[in-house]
Amino acid sequence: MSNEEKFENVKDTVSGQAKEGFGKLTDDKETQAEGRAEQGKAALKDKAQDARDTVKGAAEGMFGNKDRTD
Repeated sequence: MSNEEKFENVKDTVSGQAKEGFGKLTDDKETQAEGRAEQGKAALKDKAQDARDTVKGAAEGMFGNKDRTD
């Protein structure tokens, strides 16, 4: 996962936490739900990017990262 992707996920998580907290403070259920949704979206993106990196690493381990000339 690139640093840019990590930053975006952290930004979305923090933004979601802030939105959820503001919703709790103002007793706004919709804002709370939006905040939780942002956090969930960030968590899903993080897991998907980790899975992509795992598959990429496994493929490089099996085939190497050199171009094949078969």
